[in-house]
Formats: sequence, structure tokens, C-alpha cells
Amino acid sequence: MNKNRITILYFLAGLCLAAFFVFKLLPQRENAGLSSRTVLASRLMARASAAVRACRLAKGIPIDSAADPNRTGLVGLRTSPLTTSLGSLEAKRTTANPAWAGLIARLLDRAGARPGDAVAIGASSSFPGLIIAALSACRASGLTPLMISSLGSSQWGANIPEFNWWDMEDCLNASGVLAVRPIACSIGGDEDKGADMGPEGRALILRRAAQRRISLLEEPDLVQTVAARMRLYDQAAAGRPIKAFINIGGSWVNLGVNSKVLDVKPGLNMKGGPSEIRDFPPQEQSGMIHAMARRGVPVIHLLFIKGLCAAHGLPWDPRPLAEAE
Repeated sequence: MNKNRITILYFLAGLCLAAFFVFKLLPQRENAGLSSRTVLASRLMARASAAVRACRLAKGIPIDSAADPNRTGLVGLRTSPLTTSLGSLEAKRTTANPAWAGLIARLLDRAGARPGDAVAIGASSSFPGLIIAALSACRASGLTPLMISSLGSSQWGANIPEFNWWDMEDCLNASGVLAVRPIACSIGGDEDKGADMGPEGRALILRRAAQRRISLLEEPDLVQTVAARMRLYDQAAAGRPIKAFINIGGSWVNLGVNSKVLDVKPGLNMKGGPSEIRDFPPQEQSGMIHAMARRGVPVIHLLFIKGLCAAHGLPWDPRPLAEAE
């Protein structure tokens, strides 16, 4: 090989190496369509949250500025009859940030969800901010949300008896910002029957369900609870593939009862991807996360909020909240 050819090869190799480092080091821009959807999702969440706050105040439910210094109206009580478990106040405040809607829109895009697709949502009332974020992301992305929600809530979530998640739904529907139409509801909490609530909380939910003519889901065990929900999602999807499953919070039915769920990374878990859910617990211990992953459905796991903030560059417990772009 002559000297000129060697020189050219070295030059080309150096050029490729330089191009590689430029690609890796320079920030990668989202495509224009995705960028506009993330902005729209954040703006929708900001408007929806403002509607909930105004509705709460109009109903005479005060906002505790010590617990909710940004006065979002999305932070509940330390404890109430609807409380099922311990919860982080800082996490509840963090997820009232409209930027979460933009993040979920990006994760749905990475999952392969496209306008017209169906997305399944399993939502605990522990994180009303994340429910609003997920619904805002779906609307901004042209997706159909198929949501099953539960009324039980950990501390500081939607656990105010006079202003629980159903009341927030009413506020959102009345505002016209979001149309909230769950395909089913349950009590939530342990065994999806409020086993970790007091009798007052269960009675309150049953009374409100009767007033709203809602038939609450209730199955004898975890396997049948998961199977019933899978059937409901499939029926609501009406032949369309479910392109993603969004888990909000730490509900019994979504997480299951096996410690392997702790290996599920917060954020997007893609079948076959770098954070694939590989290790499945026995079916009798598996929740919705594993049921969906077994089908190859990407799972967006919204729990461990501090880790999600660190992974995606969102602020932890911000004061004040940044305005949606």
C-alpha cells in the first residue's frame, strides 16, 4: 500500500472519529412534531391543573400553603379515611409540575405510540398530577387513553374525602380542557378492595360510587383481578393494539406481590430494548406491569419519582414551578 493511500485512510478514519464525537457530544434535537407535542402537553397540564385549583377553591376546600407552597391544589392530606399507605409529600409536589406531561409525551413517542393508537393507563389516585400529565400527553399526541383508576391514595395524594379524584375528574370535564372517561374504577389499596383503609374510607367510596352509578371492579384474587383488567383494556381498544401501558403509582394490582417488580426501571421499559423487563414472577404474583410486558407492550413505570427526575432532568420539589413553555 503506497504512502498516499495510507494518508487518505488515516484522514478518513479521523474524519469518522470526529463526526462520531460531534454526534455524541452535541445535544440531539427532537423532531419538530414531537417538540410541538411535548410543549402542547405541558400547556394542557398547566391549564388542567389551574382548572382543578379553581374548582377546589370554589368548593371551599382550602389549599394548605405549607404542604403545597406552589398552591397547585393537587396536594392532599397527610391522612384521611381514603389514605391507604405512606407517601412522600415532596414527590406529590414534584409531580404537579406541567413538565411531566411533556416527558410522558416523549416516552410515548419512544414507545412507538402514534396518533389514533390506544394507550392503557392504570392509575392510583396517589398521584393526581401524574394522571393529569398522562391524559394531557395522550391528548397532545392524538392518543386514546384507556384508563382504569382507583380511589385509594397514599398520603398527600387525592385523599381529601370532599375533593378526591372523582371530584377532580368532574372539574376537568366541566373545564373542557380534558375529557376524563375511565373505562372502569376500583376502590384500590391492598387487594384492590381497600384492605389497608379503615371501614369509613371504604364506606365513603361505596357511597360515592352508588351516587355516581359506578360499578366498582372487585375480583377474589390477583390473577383474576389482572385478567379482568386485561379483558377490559382489550374490549375498550376495540381491535386496536395497545401501544403502551402507563403505570401511575404503586397499586397492588399494577405492581403485583413479588419483589421482582423492584427490578422494573422507572420510566420506559421496552420489550427487547436496553431496559427490557426480562425476569417475570409467577403469574399468581404478577401485576399489570408484568402482564403487559409478557405481551410485548412497552411499560411506562411512573414511580420512584426522585429517580425519574434524575434520569430525565426534571427538578425535584421545585419552588416555584416553572411556567409551561
